[in-house]
Formats: sequence, structure tokens, C-alpha cells
Amino acid sequence: MMIETAELTKTYNGRGGCRGITLQVPEGSIFGLLGPNGAGKSTFVKMLAGLHRPDSGRATVLGQPLGRPEARQRLGYLPELFRFQDWLTPVEVLRFHGQLGGLRPQETRTPAFRARVRDTLELVGLAEAADRRVGGFSKGMQQRLGLAAALLLEPELVILDEPASALDPIGRYEIRSLLKRLRSKGVTVFLNTHLLEDVEELCDEAAFLYGGELVAAGPLQQLLGSTDGGSGINWRFRLGGWLPETWTELTGALPGTLASLLNLAESDNQGNALIAARVTDREQAGYLCSLFIRSGLTLYESGPEPYSLEAWFIRMAESRQGGVRQ
Repeated sequence: MMIETAELTKTYNGRGGCRGITLQVPEGSIFGLLGPNGAGKSTFVKMLAGLHRPDSGRATVLGQPLGRPEARQRLGYLPELFRFQDWLTPVEVLRFHGQLGGLRPQETRTPAFRARVRDTLELVGLAEAADRRVGGFSKGMQQRLGLAAALLLEPELVILDEPASALDPIGRYEIRSLLKRLRSKGVTVFLNTHLLEDVEELCDEAAFLYGGELVAAGPLQQLLGSTDGGSGINWRFRLGGWLPETWTELTGALPGTLASLLNLAESDNQGNALIAARVTDREQAGYLCSLFIRSGLTLYESGPEPYSLEAWFIRMAESRQGGVRQ
């Protein structure tokens, strides 16, 4: 595993932060960290980057304990809030970051390093601005430069805190394409973001934090098919032989607890009924199927309705509303 944590905890005078986070991030994957504002995501990310010391718990990054220089030299990090000196150019910023990464000053002036700087700026779409002063950059251009600094030394693990927050749609598309290329080269990407569509398109696995606690974690498709703590499954049915009066008679004959699960039936372009129900388990879905068939309807299709990530995120947050948000 590229990242492993066990009961990792960091609070501020006993409040906020995150508590008891146990998580694993596989090598060569894109892993998404999700949660509402104040969930503890940035605190967790800063511990992984070696910027915060945990109060308790254990963790390894790249096989090394948190904060070890051996790991930090193989790690690229883009913080959520950063600022470059206005008078520097991108080339000068990257030369400085090369020295922060352990290169001697003379090494950052070699043809090989200059070529690496040029290639990195090309990678993030800043090649034409290589010699312009950073003070004149837009937020999106500064975000690209921050990403270039994180990628400069060809890290094995990249931790990105809101990497596309200042980018326009074209820029976000380009960054998504870049992250996919990194994954294809075996680089592990840990992505903390509010942009759910980016997570849905990019991530192999994800974790959801709420109130400083880990609520769910695992492969993304598995999470989207989960029952959010046992509260039910969205189930869809497609039925033939459906008529409004038939449906009225059927719903009237159902037990009240089941009838209350059914949403308004819709009709597709072939005249079939499309029905969504909230069921507690597959057995209850099977019972509904038998009721439909016994009523004379033709059951064409029956199965769980996969969540979009946005629907899953909202449902996870709503299921925790009883807790106290940090």
C-alpha cells in the first residue's frame, strides 16, 4: 500500500480535526477524499504530507513513517492555499522547488534539469508563460504552476488538495487527462476535492469523512452500490401491460408499509411502466416482483439503481445529520 493509516487522530484543543482514521491507499491508483466543509479532510492531508504531527495513531507513506525525509523526497504535494513570490518566473519557481526537494543549486542549472523544467511546464500548459512574472498570473495559471511544482521531481505519490478549484472547464479537463496519464505510469494520486464529477470520472477508490470521522471507504463502484448503512436500496422495475387503473388497484392492495415505498410510476416511450421503490433488501424487492406478476403485469426488468456520486454524497451526509459537524 502507498498510504496506510491506523486510528490516526489530530485535533485542535480537543476539537475539530479528524479522529481514528484507518485507511489504505493502493499503489498506482487515484484515490478520492470526500466530505463536506469542516469534515477534517485538510487536517488529514496535512498529516500525510508531514506538515502536522498526529496526536495518536500510526501511519506510513511510501512505506515510511509520517514526515520521514526518505518519503518526502518521493512525494509531490499541492496544498489548497499557496502563494508564489510575484517577482519570480515559473522557471525560477521550479528551480527553487528543485532545491527544496534536495537538489544542489548547481544541479538546478544543468541542461538536464532545464529540460525537466521545460517538460513539466509543457505538461501543465504553462510552456508559453515560462519567463513571465508570476504576479501577472490568473488563479488558474497559479494553480497550474503549483501542480508543476508538485510534479517536478517525478514523485511516486502525489497528494493534491483541491487541484482544480481555480480552473475553468477546459483546464479541469486537461488536469483530469494529466492525472490519468500519471496513473498509467504507475504514479499514485491522492485527491482531496469538492468536485464530485472529477472523482466520479477519475477515482478507483474513495473515502468519505464527516465530523472528523471516516464514514465509508472502498472501491468507488462498490460505494455507489452500497446501502448507506442499511437504510435501504433504490430499486427499479420495468413492467409491461401497465394501465393507470391497474396500477391504482395494485397499490391499493399492497400492505401499507410497502405501498409507502413506491414513487410515482412513469411511462417509457414503449408504454412500459418505470417504477422506483425504496426497499430494505433484495428479498423485499423479490416480493414486489411477485406481486407485480400475480397482478398480471409483465416484469421486463428488475434491479438496483446505481447512485450517482452526487446522490451518494448527499445521502451519506444526510445520514450523519444527527451528529455534530466540526
